[in-house]
Amino acid sequence: MDVRKVPAPVKRVVHLGSRSYGRLTAPSRMTPAFLICGGQRCGTTSLYRALAGHPMILKAVLHKGVHYFDVSYDRGMPWYKAHFPLQRHADRLTERYGSPAQTFESAPYYMYHPQAAARIARDLPQTKLIALVRDPVERAYSQHHHEVARGFETERDFGAALALEPARLHRQEDRLAEDPRYYSFAHQHHAYRARGEYARYLSVMAQHVGRERIHVVESERFFAQPADVYDEICDFLGLPTYFERPAFEQHNARPRQSDMDPALRRELTAHYQRHDDALASWLGHTPVWRR
Repeated sequence: MDVRKVPAPVKRVVHLGSRSYGRLTAPSRMTPAFLICGGQRCGTTSLYRALAGHPMILKAVLHKGVHYFDVSYDRGMPWYKAHFPLQRHADRLTERYGSPAQTFESAPYYMYHPQAAARIARDLPQTKLIALVRDPVERAYSQHHHEVARGFETERDFGAALALEPARLHRQEDRLAEDPRYYSFAHQHHAYRARGEYARYLSVMAQHVGRERIHVVESERFFAQPADVYDEICDFLGLPTYFERPAFEQHNARPRQSDMDPALRRELTAHYQRHDDALASWLGHTPVWRR
């Protein structure tokens, strides 16, 4: 059954029933060996679908992003584990191929939520993280278009939305860090400029989970050289690479209605210079968009 074609009311009932059963069987379910934690609008859906095609990977049940460590942490670990396959499915694959099967999910907000990294480190102490990064100027413009299309952004002019960002985000990170129950719509959906300052978010994650458990991928390189990047990720995850590679496709892209204002592009490019310089230490080279 293709769940993408199921009517929304039916899908909600199916999801509810599956999670209820999942909670009852939580002790017998897998926990993620790795997470795609971001960044937003950097190709996470495309990477998720590519990795889900690996024979030794079992994807999350029903949908790719559980959003437990950012906005649903109060639901508890049994609720989280309800989203993943039963361990017996992994055991069959392990017996068949002689290598441990893995499961995962993808939630781009994990990279940015102030409490997510500490929660991941506490609840999944061996889990690895994959972070995608993209030209931050293009990423910001793409996110704005995406939020407008989804109805989460009422300011249709990108420049005006950037101008509103400081006021919208004022003290939001502090409040999220201080109060585990606090939710900020603006922080999740309106941080266009801030989301591209990748190195500072990666540094926070490294403080909690360790730098050796984080693998950073340039999305431009993933789309240009998908087979090479896929093999590198498999090596990072300890997955065999002798299987046939999956089909590599681009998902969740949105057509542009107009080009960015050149003056605004120059201003953003200048803003991200020092952040891109810091990112180079994670990549081991100058980001591709700076070459």
